[in-house]
Amino acid sequence: MNIDNCPRCGRLYTKNVRDLCPACIKELDQKYEQCANYLRKNRGATIYELSEATEVSIVQITRFIREGRISLLDAPNMGYPCETCSNLVRDGNLCESCRSRLMKDINKMNRDGDRDKSSFASKQGNGTYQTYGRDQS
Repeated sequence: MNIDNCPRCGRLYTKNVRDLCPACIKELDQKYEQCANYLRKNRGATIYELSEATEVSIVQITRFIREGRISLLDAPNMGYPCETCSNLVRDGNLCESCRSRLMKDINKMNRDGDRDKSSFASKQGNGTYQTYGRDQS
């Protein structure tokens, strides 16, 4: 029998598919039901309104979205915070401006790395080692 400590509450439990103890699974399912019921009645709600009305954290609502339990197709104003700037996004981890800034920085680093490699290759000698400051007897 595989037992483990629940990552949420620390209780011992028999391992299962969700890697949580039964009490935490029940609590999360209740929070999900609260969110789902609120969204059925308030399709235009934002994540902030949903969190305030249900007292479920934005982090947990974001997990529900990423797990596919809350569909963004049914909630046109719903999104979750960008991991960098907290602007709302509907897919991925970054908003468009943070994603483009990251890509620009990566491309710049690649260009700088290529430049450094070419200058390093031209500075290399003929493959022999040289010592400086040692007596060459």
